[in-house]
Amino acid sequence: MKLISKDFADGTWIPGTFAFCIPAEQGHVCLGGNHNPQLSWSDAPAGTRSFALICHDPDVPSRGDDVNQEGRSVPADLPRVDFFHWVLVDLPADCRGIEAGQFSDTVTPTGKTGPGAPLGARQGINDYTAWFAGDAQMGGDYYGYDGPCPPWNDERLHHYVFTLYALDVTRCAVEGRFNGADVRKAIADHVLAQAGLTGIYSLNPTVRG
Repeated sequence: MKLISKDFADGTWIPGTFAFCIPAEQGHVCLGGNHNPQLSWSDAPAGTRSFALICHDPDVPSRGDDVNQEGRSVPADLPRVDFFHWVLVDLPADCRGIEAGQFSDTVTPTGKTGPGAPLGARQGINDYTAWFAGDAQMGGDYYGYDGPCPPWNDERLHHYVFTLYALDVTRCAVEGRFNGADVRKAIADHVLAQAGLTGIYSLNPTVRG
């Protein structure tokens, strides 16, 4: 199985149109377009009954002490954890692509609604839900896609891994308010094939070059 995008090639920079935040001359960052990228896939195995899609960043700092703090930086060797940007299940077996902006076309304060989604699919909450918890203006359940916004002072380049799973079930065994870990657990014994596409992104001028 193969996963590609018209919007960026594997291993290349993700354009700001698809990011939650972009660099700014003042205040370090401002909001980006936050469109989901176009994706298409081929060579799904026989017996595929649905697809699941997960986008995660494995380069998120495990501690937030230095994150976005003036005069400080997040060291590249700090241990990192996963941050889920998109959790999508129940894409129909005959689906072979997603259009740019079909699932997200702007930043939505307090988060987009869910779990219902285009194409009859369902979306889980992403990790901006926890990131903005307690924020009076931004707090809420962030369903669906929300793009890159790594710390502007992080010394490490961030990678955004889109993974498509061909499944032998029509409906993923998650309900209500589910997240990336829930989906990974639910599909573990149902994956017929998987394909990946990775984009890179940074808001740190010294990393961007």
